[in-house]
Amino acid sequence: MNNSKHTELANHAWSVADLLRGDYKQSDYGKVILPFTVLRRLECVLEPTREAVVETAEKFQDEDFDAGRFLQRASGHSFYNTSDLTLKKIAGDPQNAATNLQLYVARFSPNAREVLEKYDFANQIKRLASANLLYQVITKFTDLDLRPEVVSNHNMGYIFEELIRRFAEQSNETAGEHFTPREVITLMVNLLVAPDSDALSIPGVVRTVMDPACGTGGMLSAAGEHITSLNPDATVEVYGQELNPESWAICRSDLMIKGQNPEHIAAGNSFSDDGHTRASFDYLLANPPFGVEWKKVKDAITDEHENLGDAGRFGAGLPRINDGSLLFLQHMISKMKPVSGDGKGGSRVAIVFNGSPLFTGAAGSGESEIRRWIIENDWLEAVVALPDQLFYNTGISTYFWIVTNRKDADHQGKVVLLDARGQWQKMRKSLGDKRKFVSDEQIKEITQLYGNALEAAADEEHPLHGKVKVFRNEDFGYRRITVERPLKLRFEMTEDTLSLLAAAKPVQKLGTERAEAFVGALKTLLGKRWETKEAAWLAMKGAVVDAGGLWPTGGPFNKALRDAVGVRDPEGEVQLVKGETEPDPELRDYENVPLDEDVEEYLRREVLPHVPDAWIDHSKTKVGYEIPFTRHFYVYEPPRPLAEIDAELKELEREIQVLLGEVTE
Repeated sequence: MNNSKHTELANHAWSVADLLRGDYKQSDYGKVILPFTVLRRLECVLEPTREAVVETAEKFQDEDFDAGRFLQRASGHSFYNTSDLTLKKIAGDPQNAATNLQLYVARFSPNAREVLEKYDFANQIKRLASANLLYQVITKFTDLDLRPEVVSNHNMGYIFEELIRRFAEQSNETAGEHFTPREVITLMVNLLVAPDSDALSIPGVVRTVMDPACGTGGMLSAAGEHITSLNPDATVEVYGQELNPESWAICRSDLMIKGQNPEHIAAGNSFSDDGHTRASFDYLLANPPFGVEWKKVKDAITDEHENLGDAGRFGAGLPRINDGSLLFLQHMISKMKPVSGDGKGGSRVAIVFNGSPLFTGAAGSGESEIRRWIIENDWLEAVVALPDQLFYNTGISTYFWIVTNRKDADHQGKVVLLDARGQWQKMRKSLGDKRKFVSDEQIKEITQLYGNALEAAADEEHPLHGKVKVFRNEDFGYRRITVERPLKLRFEMTEDTLSLLAAAKPVQKLGTERAEAFVGALKTLLGKRWETKEAAWLAMKGAVVDAGGLWPTGGPFNKALRDAVGVRDPEGEVQLVKGETEPDPELRDYENVPLDEDVEEYLRREVLPHVPDAWIDHSKTKVGYEIPFTRHFYVYEPPRPLAEIDAELKELEREIQVLLGEVTE
């Protein structure tokens, strides 16, 4: 089916909006159109065996056991409907349309009913009936031909996605939260599965695929189709979880129609209500929403992080609250199969991220610790940069992360960075923020380059050598060192100094009378300056004692006094604390030093020539990891020669003069 055909069918379904206008808000159109499209698809799929199912139901209606297995066998699917009603028959009796439609839906198998219930379908029937619209809506959908021989499961996915996109536009929701462009999925699945093409060709091979943010199931479908294209005898079992009820219902119905187990698609939040606890899978892939906060499930995630640690999913660290992307990756890694002693087992993971997880978070932060955990375990195989404006809900740049616990020998200890940002074609018509797409030929080229990445990176004569780079794991690590410099002070007594002392808490605690006497005694020193702390303290103590006062003691008092009378001075006295040089917080600096470089040597080479008195506080050193993708592929472009720019400006001036002359004639 070509794009125009599935768009035509989506237009037919969406034309029901003309009937709903006035009685429904625009944002509610999808609540009618989506479940009726699902219902019509289920009916078309069941039509060839409908009579056989009705006969089987009548045969077992008086039996005292669950005839579900027999009804499934009669329908040829994992779902069925035991009613002799159809949408066409229901439309033929307008007066009883609501009652008959409710009876019709009630006779579906429990798994199919559950899908429709997610749309609150019973209430939509009542609402349409009260608005005298139900008969007209049913009639519209009886004309929609969704038979499998006309609309394949793959193309039915396109229709659902087009409807969801329109629903999202009307609702001001984010369409990209529900589905991913198909060419992006195809490329992602290619990179995920490509290294296993030989293993997947084994007769009777069984593989499991999981998507913890599966939307309408597009990624799961594409992965299954790709594996079976390599080996028609392969068995692919798909699993997923989805938070959005409408998307969950579509994904579940798609599995039912394909003969897969719909129970494999769990509803709910993958973080707080994991629908596949303790399960592991061969392949995991996801396009989680970008930059979505996880505040709603903060308690559950934090509890697992603190109490289970590495035994849970989030032991490596927690990212900042406003972006849960790296939580999805940790969740997926927890479901990788272990690798056995003979090298068998293991899993491969692919996930779509924006640029933030590559570098957000300094050393010691949750994000950096998660990257460190992944890279030091040698799980990160590659990061692939995609063109911008590929997705429906964002024009920003995106990246594939490919993660695996079974790297081949050549890739061990290495990470591939592949730049595919230039591999795109312009769409004839934009869809939301999506203005570009990756063609089939470009998908093939990227896939081939990924498979030959090590060779392309090593061969400077390779035509795509500049688009791929290979790094050691430790190249992404660094030590964040704290460079200290001594606190140097001179000491002086000014009006500001006296004001600061009078307001200081340790002085105020002396009591009003004593505090005033203390400050008054120091007024005699106005304009004085001392080069050392000892000299300043002797002078001030003498002034207070000479005035008949007592010299206060204690650490807080001495600190307040020094803060008031001390003035930073590059030529001042170096301050000591318990015999050790005191660092100046205002001169403190931080440097990121590559992991394989000696920090003291770095200090001697990069810092001491400029500030000879600096030193490293090793107690504050932290290890961090980041992946500065753009920096590694930056190509310097020199500015144009001034003469060329000057000539261009003069030409523009000449053209402007000509135009002005035409206006004044």
